[in-house]
Amino acid sequence: MGVLTFSSKKSVVPAPDRQSSREVGVEWRAALWMLRHPGITASTTAIAAGTIELGPTTMAGIAGGTAVGVCAWYRGHPNSYDRLIAPRLRSFGRRWSAYAGRHWADVCMAVDLAPTKRRTGVTQIPRVLRVLSYSPSIDTVMVRMAPGQSVKVWEDKAEIIADALGAIRVAVERIRPQVVGLVIERSEPFTEILDAPVMPADSSTVDLSAVYLGEDEYGADWSESLIGQHWLIAGATGAGKASLIWAPLRSIAPLIRDGLVRVWMVDPKRMELARGRDVAYQYASEPDEIVRLIDDFVEDCRATQRRHAADSKAKFAMSRQTPFNLLVLDEIAALLSFGKNNREIRKALEEIGTQGRATGHSILGEVQEPSKDVLPIRDLFTVRVCLRVTSAAHPDMVLGDGARLRGAAADEIPNDPSTAGIGFKIRTSRVPVRVRAAYVDDAEIAQLVRYVTTGFGFRVIQNDKFDDLDNDDDGPTGSIRVVG
Repeated sequence: MGVLTFSSKKSVVPAPDRQSSREVGVEWRAALWMLRHPGITASTTAIAAGTIELGPTTMAGIAGGTAVGVCAWYRGHPNSYDRLIAPRLRSFGRRWSAYAGRHWADVCMAVDLAPTKRRTGVTQIPRVLRVLSYSPSIDTVMVRMAPGQSVKVWEDKAEIIADALGAIRVAVERIRPQVVGLVIERSEPFTEILDAPVMPADSSTVDLSAVYLGEDEYGADWSESLIGQHWLIAGATGAGKASLIWAPLRSIAPLIRDGLVRVWMVDPKRMELARGRDVAYQYASEPDEIVRLIDDFVEDCRATQRRHAADSKAKFAMSRQTPFNLLVLDEIAALLSFGKNNREIRKALEEIGTQGRATGHSILGEVQEPSKDVLPIRDLFTVRVCLRVTSAAHPDMVLGDGARLRGAAADEIPNDPSTAGIGFKIRTSRVPVRVRAAYVDDAEIAQLVRYVTTGFGFRVIQNDKFDDLDNDDDGPTGSIRVVG
């Protein structure tokens, strides 16, 4: 018969974790808010202390002097103001006018992104962590999502978030666990097509370090350096990549006409560049011809290196004897990924990309798919522009890591003819700038060809008759009126 025993120790069962139905007190929430916003807390404290210590009159004078100084900076040096001050002021203003307080709470509740806490019945509003307004038209808002939410939830509601905020469109990107980034396009800075660049009359007026391409979102001229740089233009079909071939060629037309710039054109599609092939020093569209042209370009680069070494020159100086050479590649993917001679072409382009700067040999290349698999020499391009693309990953591939999160949502540009030529570039501070290329139509391409091949691109009225200007050094004589 068994013996029944009892243990003197009682089993310890932990009590369930019971949560209170009360919220944290308002004074603690206020203290936490002050810790989260040290800038506002410190500035408010400093103003209050200064007013007490110096008096309201003195503090008002300091504030007024500061405001006058900022206004003088705004009027006197727009470039540095727009780069250093304007983004900070914009970010602060929009943070507290559009993404804070009752307005932000109403937006979140309207789009069903503010769940109710079951125990307390309190509405959980996703918290805005940071607002960055690098440009007048685009904001980047970092948001901590409410518990239980995912990036997919926010992506599905991107359109209604845009409507609730009064924005044109919203792009969503995951930053880290529980934090999402909203790239909010509030306005479209480009509402009109930009006219083609005017072709200067004289080579002395052309600066290869500032070639006009169009306008930026601030309304200023968009110019890029061509000499000593390699350009990469990425964009989907119909994004307006051709404008960034013909616009710079029109801007430097006198240099091409005078033999100071030689354009080498590679046209694997046999269409885009064919209209202006007479502008080219060499033109190729067939596979074997393309290989020979690129080989000739590389050999010209090497010959220039040998001349510089013989003359003890370390820096390129443009002249008729040593012209600047520009290799225009209409579709790099057709050369590097799909062509039968892709390895040879890749090696040649790598040599130009690494050595052409010192000899005045540059590349202007266009591509639709900018991934490393398609464009392995992507990092050799020093000036990059991302027009409308088809993938959210493409802006970062072209412009650098984090470019899309900083506002370069090129994949959100509508596939519409009215948006052709609109895209993004990177400033020296790694901040994306929205730009638009000037549009060059077929007639203006033909005008460029006439300008380069005959010395001038317009017809004139002379002795009451239409004549084409010849290529005489002295130019036309008599009474002339330009008519187009």
